[in-house]
Amino acid sequence: MKRSQLLVGLIAPLVAYSGILTAIYVNRSWWKLTDNAISDLGKIGLPHNWLLNVPLVITAVLAIYYALGLLDMAGNSIEKAGIWVLIAGFVFLALIGLFPEGTLPHYYVSWGFFLTAGFGLLIAGIGMGLSGNRKMLYFTVVLFVLAWVLAIWAMRTFKGVAIPEFIGALAVTVWHYAVLSKIWDKTR
Repeated sequence: MKRSQLLVGLIAPLVAYSGILTAIYVNRSWWKLTDNAISDLGKIGLPHNWLLNVPLVITAVLAIYYALGLLDMAGNSIEKAGIWVLIAGFVFLALIGLFPEGTLPHYYVSWGFFLTAGFGLLIAGIGMGLSGNRKMLYFTVVLFVLAWVLAIWAMRTFKGVAIPEFIGALAVTVWHYAVLSKIWDKTR
């Protein structure tokens, strides 16, 4: 992995969360964590919708560049397949920003992100386990199951989907930084 890919991997999630938190702050008069979706902050016609949408697209581009570096380090075809699925998830993330709420494809690209990113990390984690990294395998499976259980609970409990969306996004982020920390340790 190139050093630039490593650094991009470090900052990509920060770009996304900075955009999300800024959009929440700007729209705090009406946006509620329990009643809305994150995508409500970027919907068509909303003033300052770019505060959410632009960082999502930038994050996706950065994450794809980082993930291409992961491909070079993959230990087997299962891990590579998982990384490709994860890359598809990042393409869907960009599409969320390009097709915000209020456009026909938005619902599909939003679900596409959460499903492909989640299953991509699961497949990649299984591949890492098959290459001998059992800790990463167990961590990935526990994180995946826990995120899905919590997200389903949140979908049944709250009116909006922002909480399950945050659960899914945080699971991907935690997994990403766990992988990144292992790579960082190897490159020092």
